[in-house]
Amino acid sequence: MSPRSELPPPPPPVEIRAWPDRGALLADRAAVLGELVRTHIGPGRLGLLWLWGALGALGWSLIGTAFITFEESYDFVGAIVGVVMIAMGACALVPAIVLVVIGLRRDVRIRRLLVEWGALDRDPAGDTALRQPGVSLCLLLGSFVLCAVGLYACVVVPAGAVRGHDTYGLMALIMGLGLLCWLVGLIGVVKAFWHRRWVLRVLIGASAPEPLISSSGGGAHR
Repeated sequence: MSPRSELPPPPPPVEIRAWPDRGALLADRAAVLGELVRTHIGPGRLGLLWLWGALGALGWSLIGTAFITFEESYDFVGAIVGVVMIAMGACALVPAIVLVVIGLRRDVRIRRLLVEWGALDRDPAGDTALRQPGVSLCLLLGSFVLCAVGLYACVVVPAGAVRGHDTYGLMALIMGLGLLCWLVGLIGVVKAFWHRRWVLRVLIGASAPEPLISSSGGGAHR
C-alpha cells in the first residue's frame, strides 16, 4: 500500500500561487491529474483491488471449510484441524479487509485532489487523455459481473439449497464468497461511476473559471 505522502499535494492557496503563466499552470495541472487518474482507476489499482478480494476469498474459504469440518467431524483431531483452518483463514481475511479499508480511505483523498486540481482551470484539448472512457468501461463491466456473481451466490444458491444435503457450513462458505465478490464489484462500480461523473462535471461541464494568472506573468490573483 502506498503511503499517504506519495499522493500529490493539493493546489496551493490562491494568495501564494506563483505560476509564471497559464501554460505553466496547465502543465502542472495535467501532470498531477494524470497521476491521480492512473492511481484511481488505472489497471494497477484495479489489479490490487482484485488481489485483495482474492486474498479475502482465500481466507473465507479456509474459515468456511473449517465450519464444514466441524459439522462433519466430532472427534478431537477434526476439531484441531478446524481451529487451525480458522486461524489460517483469519490471517488472510483480516489483512484483506484492512487493505480494502485503507484503499477506500485513499480513494477519498484522491477524489478530493481530482476535484481541487481539476477546478484550477480548463484545458479541453489536454483533458481528453484524462477521460479514460475505455478503462472506466472495462472497470464498470468487470465490476458488474462480480456484483452479479456475488448476488447469485448470496441469494439464488441458498434459496435452492436442499435440506439434509446442503449443510449450513457449505451455505455459509458460498454466501461469504458471494458477499466478497459483491463488495469488490461494488467498489469498482462506484469508482467507474465517480470517474465518469468527475469528467462530466469538472472537465466538461464546469463553467470557465476566472483567470488565475495575470497576463503580465505576475502573481496569482482572482
